[in-house]
Amino acid sequence: MATKKRTSRRTKYIFVVGGVLSSVGKGIACASLGLLLKSRGYQVTIQKFDPYINVDPGTMNPLQHGEVYVTDDGAETDLDLGHYERYLNTSMTRFNNATTGQIYYEVIQRERRGHYLGKTVQVIPHITDEIKRRMTYFDGEYDIVIIEIGGTVGDIESQPYLEAARQLTLERGRSSCMTILLAYVPYIRSAGELKTKPTQHAAKELMEFGIIPEIILCRTEHRIPKEVRSKIALFCNVDEEAVIELPDVETIYEVPLVMARRNLDAIVLRKLRLKPNELELDTWSRFVQRIKNPRTSIEIALVGKYVSYHDSYKSIIEAFVHAGAINNCKVELRWISAEEVTKENVEELLQGVRGVLVAPGFGARGIEGKITAIEYVRTRGIPFFGICLGMQCAVIEFARNVCGLSDANSSEFKRTRQNVIHLMPDQEKIEDKGGTMRLGVYPCLLREGTKAHRAYNQDLVFERHRHRYELNNSFRPILEDHGMIMSGVSPDNRLVEIIELDGHPWFVGVQFHPELKSRAVIGHPLFIHFVRAALRMKPDEDSSNEVDNSAL
Repeated sequence: MATKKRTSRRTKYIFVVGGVLSSVGKGIACASLGLLLKSRGYQVTIQKFDPYINVDPGTMNPLQHGEVYVTDDGAETDLDLGHYERYLNTSMTRFNNATTGQIYYEVIQRERRGHYLGKTVQVIPHITDEIKRRMTYFDGEYDIVIIEIGGTVGDIESQPYLEAARQLTLERGRSSCMTILLAYVPYIRSAGELKTKPTQHAAKELMEFGIIPEIILCRTEHRIPKEVRSKIALFCNVDEEAVIELPDVETIYEVPLVMARRNLDAIVLRKLRLKPNELELDTWSRFVQRIKNPRTSIEIALVGKYVSYHDSYKSIIEAFVHAGAINNCKVELRWISAEEVTKENVEELLQGVRGVLVAPGFGARGIEGKITAIEYVRTRGIPFFGICLGMQCAVIEFARNVCGLSDANSSEFKRTRQNVIHLMPDQEKIEDKGGTMRLGVYPCLLREGTKAHRAYNQDLVFERHRHRYELNNSFRPILEDHGMIMSGVSPDNRLVEIIELDGHPWFVGVQFHPELKSRAVIGHPLFIHFVRAALRMKPDEDSSNEVDNSAL
């Protein structure tokens, strides 16, 4: 792991840990707090430490782990990094995410090289030292580093991270480090009561590790009365003002506003002895109001393999939220399993939608359903957006049904003489599955006069990739002769990045993942224009649905 040149900036650290149960929203809490601190003029970044032994989530099933988020530098990371980027409007790197697998791998590699000079290698100090080294990677570069520790207090897997946080707090001092506990406060319906005992036990367990939480964020489905907050403060040994209620809200983008109303950022700055600069959230507030009070709504179908677990497509969902707000509409997603789509039911499944997105993925399962859905929207002029595998399926469908290549397919699924999609040459000899795809940001040249060029309004763009297969250049001439436009290519013209169809209202497929670069307030050009095209399908559409960034 690389070392960095330090500056004179004195970095403060905020550790965020979860209590009672998982999935209480640590990622959203970290991103929201980061936004507030950034809005007060501080340089902020966020790190995620995951306790699983996988080196990264790249080989994990999306139905278990959710989407794999890819950074500009090609790291396959936890989906929480997507929240960090969307809220802070900044690009994370591989140094913003670490796993137990990475940490142990690094320590074992050093041991094999003789780095420890014959010492017994142990969790303390060697594993914890490596964790601290990664936690302080951005030391001197940012004013504040927020560190999200995955898992739940009490998990055996998370203990080395808590120990590292304890040591770092001891070394730097409590004015430079603080811990926030995010705990779930359950409501027992039969008793009509909110129960604080689980939160108390979580705080107590933290203290047994030598960590005193200075702020407790209480996730709840019900309002927490003052007397309940006072009880939590008393039994958990924190200031009453530092027991902060985080109720369910209409949109996750409202969480920073809730936190600001409860003075979380002001409390954090005071405890870290930083100046409480003025908070500016006007643009964010207008963005949230657009989400909560849209002028209209529209339904778009998402056809994919992993629709039973929506986090598999988390960035796509959020990109539609952003694009919807910018178009002053709410995008309602109709989730359709690609495996269930047939020629007999495709019309029924897609009846009434104003656009169809065919999602990315891997493997042959559900491919024919995706191809069937694409044929339906292509022949009926319904706006279409294909991402990665979605684009590849669009090429296969077009080759079969327009170009007359009846055996067209991808070599990922079936080897034929008409593999219009094939394995990239530099992938042919790769055996390891993890971290070996075409990953990270690559340039794409746009062809003037195309829908892609009009959307981006520039000639060269940089987008993030995660794939092994590409359009087979041998078939480019026949595809182009029949009306497929290669509207985006790599600068050397070897790789097709974007395809469109001549004469279709909006039919765009991309080899990259534009959803990974969509940001709150700003959105992404392709999603914005796809939603705009879908709005134009609506009979009662009027000029008020035009994109209006100035309103934000």
